[in-house]
Amino acid sequence: MESNLKASLSTLRNHLASAGPIDDELKQLLTQLDGDIKQLLERRAAEAAPDESTTYGLAERTQEISAKFAVRHPQLEPALRELGNILSSMGI
Repeated sequence: MESNLKASLSTLRNHLASAGPIDDELKQLLTQLDGDIKQLLERRAAEAAPDESTTYGLAERTQEISAKFAVRHPQLEPALRELGNILSSMGI
């Protein structure tokens, strides 16, 4: 499942690189989400229990960001939706 998550993040980064200008609010939300996901993967790799305060709601936050992107950048929304589905299936 983590390999799917990493692949989905890579796909999203590629889409973002070719999407053109993205407003500062969405950029900040994506940067924060990306950092939280990276921390989660690092903790899981170290076999430490994830900290609920940073991992809770990542799937929900991804869905919220996806809804914003659907309006402003519809070509990016499918990649974000897939990322949210992966996080949700991981119980995050």
